[in-house]
Amino acid sequence: MGEISIEAGKVTDLPQVLDLIHELAAYVGFAKEVSNTVEQMEQDGFSNNPIYGLFVARDGQKVIGAAIYYYRYSTWKGKRLYLEDLVVKEGMRKKGIGKLLFEATMKKSLEEKCSGLMWQVLDENTNAIAFYKKYNTSFDRMFINCSLDVRSMKRILKVN
Repeated sequence: MGEISIEAGKVTDLPQVLDLIHELAAYVGFAKEVSNTVEQMEQDGFSNNPIYGLFVARDGQKVIGAAIYYYRYSTWKGKRLYLEDLVVKEGMRKKGIGKLLFEATMKKSLEEKCSGLMWQVLDENTNAIAFYKKYNTSFDRMFINCSLDVRSMKRILKVN
């Protein structure tokens, strides 16, 4: 392992970032759920109106970790930064890379004057839970996550 750098992700990093996303999905048992593409990520994150940002951990030219975030709004708390994914390549875990990415995301939240940082962690991902506990994280057991996919909404609304 060479010197690790943490920096804002670039379009050219997206193929490696998507590989990390696939690796994370497989790790947590949801490998078949990833439908995103490099092209979609480029459009969503690098257009005139990006809807997400990312940091990458780089070992030379190789992306070995990523933190993907976006802004959300809480009617109770105001602007918040939401950490969508924090992933480090499997062979590079437990070397402090996740810490560097997580703390870069915290700094971004503070720089952007957000009222806090939020994220989800699967209850089965004991390694991630142990990692976040080191930061005195509040774990919310009251709110249930909800979602509707495109297919369901179209069916409900009877649109194509």
